[in-house]
Amino acid sequence: MKGVILAGGHGTRLRPLTHTGPKQLIPIANKPVILYAIEDLRDAGITDIGIILGTNMPEKIKNALGDGSEFGVNITYIMQGEPKGLAHAAATAKDFVDGDSFVMYLGDNILKSGIEEFVDGFDESEFASRLLLQEVEDPRQFGVAELNNEGKIINLVEKPEHPKSNLALVGIYLFKNNIFDAIDKIKPSWRNELEITDAIQQLIDEKQSVDSFVVEGWWKDTGKPEDVLDANQLILETIDDDISDEAIIEDDVKLKGRIQIGKNTTIKSGTVIKGPVVIGENCQIKGYVGPYTSIGDNTEIIETEIDSSIIIGNSTIHSDKRITESLLGENSKIITDNESYPKGRSFVIGENSIVKL
Repeated sequence: MKGVILAGGHGTRLRPLTHTGPKQLIPIANKPVILYAIEDLRDAGITDIGIILGTNMPEKIKNALGDGSEFGVNITYIMQGEPKGLAHAAATAKDFVDGDSFVMYLGDNILKSGIEEFVDGFDESEFASRLLLQEVEDPRQFGVAELNNEGKIINLVEKPEHPKSNLALVGIYLFKNNIFDAIDKIKPSWRNELEITDAIQQLIDEKQSVDSFVVEGWWKDTGKPEDVLDANQLILETIDDDISDEAIIEDDVKLKGRIQIGKNTTIKSGTVIKGPVVIGENCQIKGYVGPYTSIGDNTEIIETEIDSSIIIGNSTIHSDKRITESLLGENSKIITDNESYPKGRSFVIGENSIVKL
């Protein structure tokens, strides 16, 4: 079995962060989100992985992941070009898949439970496809699956006004090779995209069996800033203490809860850190770091209070305003200016940004 991770798309809902890099490299607990997908595949015994790249700085993904050997996998890069739908992305992997069954995994998804049980037995089964589903409160926001009494999927509807079930498609799929024939038969949707739900429905209409697997635990699609912060919180809930022997913890520092601190990071006297918190390497921290905060490498936080936030890295935060529930891109700088006149706030704000003062 092979793995196919989708890492195209423009990530418009995460702008301005995605003006400078793919959304799949945004870190969750200081680890790029796409790495969670790679680790899930590897842990399920799938080490031959194709990554579908789009037009939003694909070289950054290649540079971050290399050939995959660092993570125990073998990576092949596949160019999709302009995104034309999930089914179009799947079709670009046909030569890579080369007749094998495969997992298609959206590269901005995070799943608590992993996929080992999901893939188990699929190769030997009668099923043409198996879909990962989860119960959701408002299925009108998702692709929704309708099941028969045997757990087979009999119908798929994208964002139905009157859903017949509360089972949403998670964004992780198992396919056998006949999915490519189904993709060849479908037409672009009203969005002018080839929809993977239409291709799966084509399988169902041809009387091929499509299995379901309802996932337990949480699942997050990190497509929006609030989703990224939620995923960060969920991952941080699972961390263990890990303070590098090469970190410097000065006197009069209070550490509470589960905390990870990287090498060559200095926690200065008077600092209070309440976990769960992850702090990267080569950082300087003095102030208050509250729960559910991830701080990337080479960041300086001085005389600042921050919680429930992600600082991607290489940043300077020196502010007398408390920072909370924030997603700060690489090379960010937040400073207090009490000396300049006239008094005011000066900003460089990207598209779709929110500022609260």
